[in-house]
Amino acid sequence: MRRSRPRPQAPSGPPVELLIEAMGGEGDGVAAGGVYAPFTLPGERVLVRGGGDRRELVEVLAASAERVEPPCPHFGVCGGCALQHWAHAPYLAWKVERLRGTLARQHLEAEFLPAYAAGPQTRRRFALHARRGNREAARAGYKARKSWDLVDIAVCPISEPRLQAAIPALKRLAAPLFEHPKSAPTLHCTLTATGIDVDITGVEAKSGGLSADARMQVAERAAEADFARVTLAGEVAYLARLPQVRLGTVTVSLPPGAFLQATLGAEIAMGDFVAEAAAGASRIADLYCGVGTFTFRLAGIAQVHAADFAPEAIQALGAAVATAPGLHGITAEARDLVRRPVLAEELRKTDVAVFDPPRAGAAEQAAELARSGVARVIGVSCNPATFARDARTLVDAGFRLERVLPVDQFLWSPHIELVGVFSR
Repeated sequence: MRRSRPRPQAPSGPPVELLIEAMGGEGDGVAAGGVYAPFTLPGERVLVRGGGDRRELVEVLAASAERVEPPCPHFGVCGGCALQHWAHAPYLAWKVERLRGTLARQHLEAEFLPAYAAGPQTRRRFALHARRGNREAARAGYKARKSWDLVDIAVCPISEPRLQAAIPALKRLAAPLFEHPKSAPTLHCTLTATGIDVDITGVEAKSGGLSADARMQVAERAAEADFARVTLAGEVAYLARLPQVRLGTVTVSLPPGAFLQATLGAEIAMGDFVAEAAAGASRIADLYCGVGTFTFRLAGIAQVHAADFAPEAIQALGAAVATAPGLHGITAEARDLVRRPVLAEELRKTDVAVFDPPRAGAAEQAAELARSGVARVIGVSCNPATFARDARTLVDAGFRLERVLPVDQFLWSPHIELVGVFSR
């Protein structure tokens, strides 16, 4: 193999030959002297252009045996994937070792379980940026590498086939959104059990928002595509069916823009692992619970108190509780767990706590868990660095990090997630 797949325009200047020695944290190959080159692999000889420590690939002179043909025609231009050119086994092993290294920097060790790894065509949500096209269809896709330019996509191999098939209809849906020159819409699309849910942000509202005519066009095009719901920054513009998902044994109707795990398989794997780790509990706290990703599974074990900063998520969870007989009791509250974490004193009857915070982590809540008498803590995290920081707080208070489940649900990216189990 002599040349990389589609790539951005290379900087000017004579090419330089490099030997790639390792992989950097963001998925770029690293040569001697800390020079980075995208779309390269350890052991490869490559030609690059540019200056400084960030170069652009011109040609692969000697390819690694681990190099594979990228499945996406947009790879190398689209900024969404960085590692489609790497065979799956070494790619996944690299991710797990990065996770292990992140924990080691906080002097944390644990048993690592085999990683859960999402496959192609499993992402059930994506966000398409839209730009003005013509009256019939906008341009829509992802941002280009190192640019605000748009890559107008036709396929997205990481995404569920039903989402991919909806791309032309989504481009039609976006066409009426450009009445104001400052509008830069993003279509946040989620595949649910009752159809595709679309929440549109970035439509300029200072001028009064969309006209009645544009709203009618949006609704008509949503109906043509048989979308379940379309909302404009949370305001319903079209509703055929409430978007619903199954969480454990319970059906939940999603509020606009609700958070879900990126793949159903990862949600099930994490949910099963969390439930197994919580077995035997008498009272459970589910902190940063969202719409109940773990709550309903945990309520099959014991009474659960769920808390989240989003009132609309708590409302959806509460509505679902009323239709879920046979579970142990569930109480839920909307609560800012940064400004007002659940205090150690409030946890005195709780023996297991689960937390699943945003990327910023749960520093304030971890401090209260460390002060509490909770015997077991299960941490779910999309950010290994903040997880490691919060884990250090728990370990310093006498907890032991026993097991870690690595979770790779953002395929072909350098991103990895995890679930960790602590006990004392």
